[in-house]
Amino acid sequence: MSLFLLRHGETQGPGGFRGRLDHPLSEQGWSSMQAAVQALPSWELIISSPLERCRAFAEWLAGRQGVECKLEPDLRELDFGDWEGRTAAELMEGQADALGQFWADPYSFTPPNGEPVATFEQRVLGAMERIVRRTADTRALVVTHGGVIRLLLARQQGLPRKDLLQVEVPYASLHAFEASALSDTYPPCCPS
Repeated sequence: MSLFLLRHGETQGPGGFRGRLDHPLSEQGWSSMQAAVQALPSWELIISSPLERCRAFAEWLAGRQGVECKLEPDLRELDFGDWEGRTAAELMEGQADALGQFWADPYSFTPPNGEPVATFEQRVLGAMERIVRRTADTRALVVTHGGVIRLLLARQQGLPRKDLLQVEVPYASLHAFEASALSDTYPPCCPS
């Protein structure tokens, strides 16, 4: 099995935390995603988050390569609750302590009215387990979000949970994913 993760490119609209907000890709975002996969062989299956910033490119690429594109709702980004659409600079003005707690250990602090990272983790890992079962012996591309990829790479690298936000996942970056990161024996390696 060859499974790769592709983060969406830069989006239109204002910056800030974007989980459930769904701005389309910018021209730069679109071209950077094309460049990320341009020199690679065709995929046999493309799986995508349903949010437009992932889905539009995934459907375009699948059509161009003549392969199926399946949407996986559980590959959505973390819902940041009341922080949606707000920048870190804005949050520093009135919620600096809360933002610092989230950055220091996102499993221990949830943005107001947001999705707990532990719930997000269960959702994403469940989706990836289904994808791994579905894609045995298949060269597949998963088009998703920075938070999803960050979670999977942190797990793959055996990082402590509190270090989740230390994983760098630039726009339109491509990452190989090892299904062994989903094994039941992995969680003891990643204490809070």
